[in-house]
Amino acid sequence: MLFLVLSHPGAAKPSAMAPSRRRFWRWIAPLIDDGRCRFAYPRVGRGVAAVFDVPSNEELHRLLTAWAEIVPARFEVHALVEPEMAKRLLN
Repeated sequence: MLFLVLSHPGAAKPSAMAPSRRRFWRWIAPLIDDGRCRFAYPRVGRGVAAVFDVPSNEELHRLLTAWAEIVPARFEVHALVEPEMAKRLLN
């Protein structure tokens, strides 16, 4: 299951959050390597846009809980469909 996740971290001085942000990138690197996270891009200003490829809502919940332990944030989650699947549904 694919999910686009947009993080909206709480207001804090960027310099105060730098250690947590470095920890976040160390945390997400293995998820990118093993394919559970297809990509993670910093958003202009603050936050991250990431696409997770996980088997269940429970796994996504576990990952977002771990993420929020590192960088407290509100998450906007959108379920996605693979482009090829969407094209097949049109036929």
